[in-house]
Amino acid sequence: MTNNLTRRLRKEERAYANGNDRPLGSYLRVLGVYGGAVAGLVAAGRLTGTRPPEHIAVFDLLLMGASTHRLSRTITKDPVTSPLRAPFTRYAGLSGPAELREEVRGHGIKHAVGELVTCPFCLAQWIATGYAAGMVFAPRLTRLAGATMTAVAISDWLQLGYARLMQAAEGRGNRRDGDRGQDEEEE
Repeated sequence: MTNNLTRRLRKEERAYANGNDRPLGSYLRVLGVYGGAVAGLVAAGRLTGTRPPEHIAVFDLLLMGASTHRLSRTITKDPVTSPLRAPFTRYAGLSGPAELREEVRGHGIKHAVGELVTCPFCLAQWIATGYAAGMVFAPRLTRLAGATMTAVAISDWLQLGYARLMQAAEGRGNRRDGDRGQDEEEE
């Protein structure tokens, strides 16, 4: 019975993969870890008598969203966190200001974890879940960590905006007096 089920599942996995490396069994294991962590958090809450908040304030939701965004990009793209991703990835160059592009390597669980740790969209679910747990078990500390990551995100946006303004200013400043822009010619 078990061998027959295993064969059927492997057949479905091959059919789904369509010749590509799509480790469904490994994805299922990763989902199992996530589900187990959530179940563990719920159990811990019940054992300690800690209850989730009745509602989430808009401020907390904004803080959670911005800090989840920033932390997911830090973990999945930052050069400093590349040692955490290195067992699952291969360096492939730069993908943007202060961000790396990495290729997933390996097969099975190594490949599945590689996809998770290189995808800010995928990892955001895990980070937001951790943040939500923090709001239940340690809201003050979680808000402080969230505010810190949100400040980093705001700083990132300001850095990118500043760099763009500097590029625009340098572009205009490099024009010779005889080189007038189209706007100036129309006047």
